Amino acid sequence: MAFWAGGSPSIVDYFPSEDFYRCGYCKNELGSRSNGMWAHSMTVQDYQDLIDRGWRRSGKYVYKPVMNQTCCPQYTIRCRPLQFQPSKSHKKVLKKMLKFLAKGEIPKGSCKDEPMDSTVDDAVVGDFALINKLDIQCDLKTLSDDLKESLESEGKNSKKEEPHELLQSQDFVGEKLASGEPSHSVKVHTVPKPGKGADLSKPPCRKAKEIRKERKRLKLMQQNPAGEHEGFQAQGQPPSLFPAKAKSNQPKALEDLIFESLPENASHKLEVRLVPVSFEDPEFKSSFSQSFSLYVKYQVAIHQDPPDECGKTEFTRFLCTSPLEAETPPNGPDCGYGSFHQQYWLDGKIIAVGVIDILPNCVSSVYLYYDPDYSFLSLGVYSALREIAFTRQLHEKTSQLSYYYMGFYIHSCPKMKYKGQYRPSDLLCPETYVWVPIEQCLPSLENSKYCRFNQDPEAVDEDRSTEPDRLQVFHKRAIMPYRVYKKHQKDPSEEAAVLQYASLVGQKCSERMLLFRN
Repeated sequence: MAFWAGGSPSIVDYFPSEDFYRCGYCKNELGSRSNGMWAHSMTVQDYQDLIDRGWRRSGKYVYKPVMNQTCCPQYTIRCRPLQFQPSKSHKKVLKKMLKFLAKGEIPKGSCKDEPMDSTVDDAVVGDFALINKLDIQCDLKTLSDDLKESLESEGKNSKKEEPHELLQSQDFVGEKLASGEPSHSVKVHTVPKPGKGADLSKPPCRKAKEIRKERKRLKLMQQNPAGEHEGFQAQGQPPSLFPAKAKSNQPKALEDLIFESLPENASHKLEVRLVPVSFEDPEFKSSFSQSFSLYVKYQVAIHQDPPDECGKTEFTRFLCTSPLEAETPPNGPDCGYGSFHQQYWLDGKIIAVGVIDILPNCVSSVYLYYDPDYSFLSLGVYSALREIAFTRQLHEKTSQLSYYYMGFYIHSCPKMKYKGQYRPSDLLCPETYVWVPIEQCLPSLENSKYCRFNQDPEAVDEDRSTEPDRLQVFHKRAIMPYRVYKKHQKDPSEEAAVLQYASLVGQKCSERMLLFRN
């Protein structure tokens, strides 16, 4: 029996996949296939558990690709921010931003977008028509406030019909939701093949320049034991210039690179604001018009969308509407859990907006749109690095919040492979739902689009649906377990749809979420 403490349960409509749709990645007209559900409301814990099973949201539409049938399999990818070290290209982007802010310096030559800038749009790229259709259907039966209130009243009244089997209403205070700790990574230690990866039995490779410097240092020390030549000191002498140089060889932390101090007379000022996605929030409401204009400019310039397809309705539906119920538990981050816009203000105007979800175990990136006039700043990469740093910041208070989810990794689409550059990172096994380091997945993906990453042939989905009768259904203003609901159903296709839903969301979510059926 499921209980809900402190808030409403998740309420979803499920739509099994019936057709193939145009793929937004390879442009195959009938290549994409996914199952979806319309989330009238959703708790952050339920969504955390769903994305740990390969689901992802766009607005209130939550979808899961049919991985072994879709043309471009989409693997959930997460970065581990606590171990993250920026690469050389990442550092170049951060330095480019610092030079622009400090001196107004703009890179010379043609400024090509970084991969992340032009391809961050992975929010059901090819399924907009499908979502619009579902949106219209769901608008006709959207749960009203009265219907939501019936969760409290009808749970009690309906006990007259099935006194022992109907669920009690949500105003019974019960146990809190399951903790939802992330799955453990699968560690498969393999010896690299010749020419593939580092050989850990040998010393790490060193650049020729470093070797020459070391030789010069040793030669000078032999020639001048006092260590007074060219700033070098002999061993045993008090540290001076050389140890300072050694210290500089230590890699800088990501935060040091992002928040490097600027001169007082800096040319520009950049401010990042975190704003809840809510029209009741005054800051979100006051910046909506500017944010919308930026979105239109981005979609037309970067994705070549016709302006008439970038209306306020579309913008609001996909980026300003979220099913996630905001939560502010005492042990959570100061900003709480839920959906947010991370706005990048440059000299008083918005130049980029990162749409993110803050969940119990992660920060999940939803979308990014930015001013194309500032493409030279590689804002896609810059915002990802800021979001990684932000995850680390949240982790300081909320220890279980330690991952950065980047959406889907699509190995078969060259433009979408950039997410693998943020390491260390893991891919989600599409069959057992455990996390596997991306380095162990790539060889398999080179041979096949669809792969089971878990190498243990005996491993199974630990949260698979084993007791579908415990699945919770919301039907005719009453909450009931599936074993009660199915007694009144004669359509065999209904049973198939409900059981498919149970298998895709897993046992935990099927018992907590309410499946809305007409």
